[in-house]
Amino acid sequence: MEDYYKILGVDKGASKEDIKKAYRKLAHQYHPDKKDGDSEKFKRINEAYQILGDENKRNQYDRF
Repeated sequence: MEDYYKILGVDKGASKEDIKKAYRKLAHQYHPDKKDGDSEKFKRINEAYQILGDENKRNQYDRF
C-alpha cells in the first residue's frame, strides 16, 4: 500500500489545510494538460487527497 502522506509530502500530523495546500501545489505541478505533466503521478496525488482530505477515510487509513 502506498504512503499517501509521502505522496503529498506532508507528515501524519498535518492539518486539513496543509493537506489541501500540498494537494493543490502538486496537482498544479503534475497536471496532465501541462507541458511537463505526469498523468500517473497526478492520479496518485488525487487518490491520496481523496483519502486524506476526508476525515472518516483518513481515520480509517491511519488505523491500518
